[in-house]
Amino acid sequence: MRQINAKLALVAAATAVLLAPVTAPAATAAPAYTTAGTTTLRRDLPEPPPAEIVRKELGELNVAAPHPMTDYSRAKFPHWIIQYGTCDTREVVLKRDGKDVVQDQQCRAVSGSWVSAYDGRTFTAAGQLDIDHMVPLANAWRSGADEWDTALRRKFANDLIEPQLIAVSASSNRQKGDQSPDQWAPPLHSYWCTYSRAWTHVKYTYHLNITEAEKNKLNEMLDTCDA
Repeated sequence: MRQINAKLALVAAATAVLLAPVTAPAATAAPAYTTAGTTTLRRDLPEPPPAEIVRKELGELNVAAPHPMTDYSRAKFPHWIIQYGTCDTREVVLKRDGKDVVQDQQCRAVSGSWVSAYDGRTFTAAGQLDIDHMVPLANAWRSGADEWDTALRRKFANDLIEPQLIAVSASSNRQKGDQSPDQWAPPLHSYWCTYSRAWTHVKYTYHLNITEAEKNKLNEMLDTCDA
């Protein structure tokens, strides 16, 4: 009888384990660099590494003349792709970079507010914003992406991990075009530190080339991090 009771107890315990609800592990946000060397939760543009790390990355980048634009097309960098559900990359960035953003069933941002880091302007309509590629697609092409396959170009054009995508005013994005920092820099001088850190880190991550003029300007912009 004792053996039977013991077996029944074991069966009951095993059944309880099988029927117990499964609790998913708590979600954790990816840490980001800060200039103070600590970590913080990402709310907008993923924080690039501190200036001292970026300066080392800049020193390791290959300096070369731009590749020709032969056969270039934005279509060779497929975007915006679906990231989850019905949300494409543009809508994900709008949600990430905005405040109190409300999305409809198609994941479109129907309300919220955004501050354009390039020029400091505030917007309450998503249609007034562009999602800028920190390193423009055409610049990447001239810097080595002409030798990539489509899969890598797709990753580059939709990268939510590195500081490559940011919601900014349509006017500032179009003024920038495909220009490098020696040709165009954000009108908001206080953003130069972040901009140069992000630009350099993206090029470093994707092993893209820079020009001598570009490197000189990036060093000048990185100097503002110490101001």
